[in-house]
Formats: sequence, structure tokens, C-alpha cells
Amino acid sequence: MIDTSDFRNGLHIIVDGDIYTIVEFMHVKPGKGGAFVRTKLKNVRTGAVIDKTFRAGERMEQAFLERKPMQFLYNQDDEYYLMDMDTYDQIMVRREQFGDGIKYLKENMEVTVLMHEGRVVGVEIPWFVELQVVETDPGVRGDTASGGSKPATLETGAVVRVPFHINVGDIIKVDTRTDQYLERVKAQ
Repeated sequence: MIDTSDFRNGLHIIVDGDIYTIVEFMHVKPGKGGAFVRTKLKNVRTGAVIDKTFRAGERMEQAFLERKPMQFLYNQDDEYYLMDMDTYDQIMVRREQFGDGIKYLKENMEVTVLMHEGRVVGVEIPWFVELQVVETDPGVRGDTASGGSKPATLETGAVVRVPFHINVGDIIKVDTRTDQYLERVKAQ
């Protein structure tokens, strides 16, 4: 058991039977009344983010998650198959356990499986991925000075905003947490 004074970003706690990760927190001491802690929590299973307020000193159970690197092999409908790279054992994971990052998933990508008491509770994809642009409007010469952006479809089907100089066939680096284009890795 931990209390609100032990909170830190990235800590996993159990709230209402679900496992949440503390995204951010703030201790508040109002002039009148008791102190409290305002938090932003991310559900490990669904990826949903909620705001929750705890009284100062409130106790709750800490969730200890095991992180295991695995390789994504393939999917059939909503079932995704992963392989343990040490033992070569394969497991099946449901689509909803990936959260929003699933749109960046491609075959042979290494992912991190989160397990609680021997059960898979979530899958994290890498924060940064390099993917090929398969569809975007052609860049127009002289258009780069405006600093605008255009939509680009990546090889996994994800759509991100990219600068005008990015063309079909370019490989770009994307932050999967924010869906932001970071840089062009390789030009076509």
C-alpha cells in the first residue's frame, strides 16, 4: 500500500479494480480545508485518460507490472500474435490492449508487453518509429517557406501531418505518443 505522498509520474496504481499509470499529479493545499492531490491517470488496459482527485494521505494499492520485450509477428482480425524473443513462445493479445498506438504497428516490430500477476494488461509500442510515406500530395517547389503541413498516409495506415517537402517513398520518424512528425530519415 502507498499513499499520495509517494506519487510520482509513471507509477502504477490500482483504482476501482483497474490499473492506472500516473501521467501527472499536483499537491494542492487550499487556504481552507484539507490538502488534496489532483492527478491525471491513464488506464493501462484501455489507454483512456481520466482526472481524479485524492485526499492527502489517502492510501491505495500499488500495481507491480512486469515489462517484457516481445516481437509482433502478425494479426488475424482482432487477435495479435507476439513472440517472446528469449524463449520463442508465442502469445495472443487482443487489439484493445494496444491502445491508440496500434496504428503504428508493423510486422517484426519490438513492443513491450505489460503483465500483472501473469496476465497481459497492456502493450506499449516504441515512442519513436520510422515508417515509409505511401500517400501524400506532391510537394510544390517554393511552398516550403510558409511552414505549413499536409497529411501523409504511412505504410501502417496511420495519417500524420508532415511538412510540404515530404514525398511518397520518404521514410520519416514519428513520435507515437503525440502523432507528430519529427524528421525525415531517408529521402526517396
